Amino acid sequence: MIAALHSVSSILLGAAILIVGSGLFGTLIGVRAGQEGFADVVIGLVMSAYFVGFFIGTYVCPAIVRRVGHIRAFTMFAAIASATAILQALYVGPWVWAALRVINGMCMVGFFMVTESWLNSITTNERRGQVFAAYVAVTLGALGLGQILIATADPAGFTLFGVVSILFSLALVPVAFTRIEQPKPITVPHLGVRFLYEAAPAAVVGAFATGLAGSALWGMAPVFVQRIGLDTGAVAGIMGAAVFGGAILQWPIGRLSDRVDRRYVLAAICAAASVLALAALAATTWSPAALIVSMFFYGGVAFSIYPVSVAFLNDRLAREHALASSSGLLLVYGVGAAIGPTLAGSAMEIFGPRVLFAYFAIVFAPVAIFAYYRTRKSPEPEDATRGQFVAMIRTSATAIDMMSGTEPTVDEQPPQPR
Repeated sequence: MIAALHSVSSILLGAAILIVGSGLFGTLIGVRAGQEGFADVVIGLVMSAYFVGFFIGTYVCPAIVRRVGHIRAFTMFAAIASATAILQALYVGPWVWAALRVINGMCMVGFFMVTESWLNSITTNERRGQVFAAYVAVTLGALGLGQILIATADPAGFTLFGVVSILFSLALVPVAFTRIEQPKPITVPHLGVRFLYEAAPAAVVGAFATGLAGSALWGMAPVFVQRIGLDTGAVAGIMGAAVFGGAILQWPIGRLSDRVDRRYVLAAICAAASVLALAALAATTWSPAALIVSMFFYGGVAFSIYPVSVAFLNDRLAREHALASSSGLLLVYGVGAAIGPTLAGSAMEIFGPRVLFAYFAIVFAPVAIFAYYRTRKSPEPEDATRGQFVAMIRTSATAIDMMSGTEPTVDEQPPQPR
């Protein structure tokens, strides 16, 4: 028991260090690209490249892990990610950065797969929920800390890129100090998008919209803050507020969705996200403090849309298919995420930086209408088939495996919607 607890603590510490570096890296790239004079549409393309790499990595990284094993794969991903941070400081240019962001995105999803499969393998079923909750809390807290670090040095210099590289390398140390058994090979089943849409249309649309808006938030919000004349301290405050809002408000929103039709909750939080995005737009003319408060509440509802979508989809399918359905929904999110920064960057290039918040409102408003419409088209799942909401993060499908406590196996026959 003590050895397992030590291993879990070490892996969580390694994950926290890694995620702090990843959170800082994404924001740093957006700010530095703006300082270098990249056009907004070009910045959008560079930021989209990360999510393209993340999407590709969901297919490529499991094969790498199966070929060389978890320990070697973890080491390889850390070394490459560390190198991409240094290379982006040495070679400043949109094409080089876009290529390196693809590579970094692949490394990150590989990191998450290895970390989450390790946690899953050493955690007993009785403690799996506690470990997953701790992992979610650590991840969101580390993401928030990564945003704050942007204000500790000048993004125009080498220092922050060096810090990112150091953090990626240090993530190896806690894992190296543990004696962790090699987990089973990673095999993640997927269900087709058409099947998922037939089972729960509102969940699929919600996941796609979250990808469109969420990736644009990560990629373009730091650029927006810079374009309206605020400093890196404001970037840290605004991005950190969004992350911590998402960390705090997921739980009460999720508990509400356990009590009523989740589509009503999905419609309400999408409508709220749309309204709060417009409130943030108005707050840009008031004060940075007003914008930070608006972003806290916007992040709270926007970060809740994806887990509510996952919970509703799982309500509509047999429980043993939670991994396959949720991993399929993660791919839907990934497609939206790969498109989002480019769309938002193009809009900012044409209409100016403040259109970013109008973009968020435009993305989420139709989802609110659609989710409400679906309540009129199909009945709510029976209470006996409803699961409980679980606060979650969008890392890899292996996290869903850990959350559900199931073994990742491929179904021979496709499941049927409830």
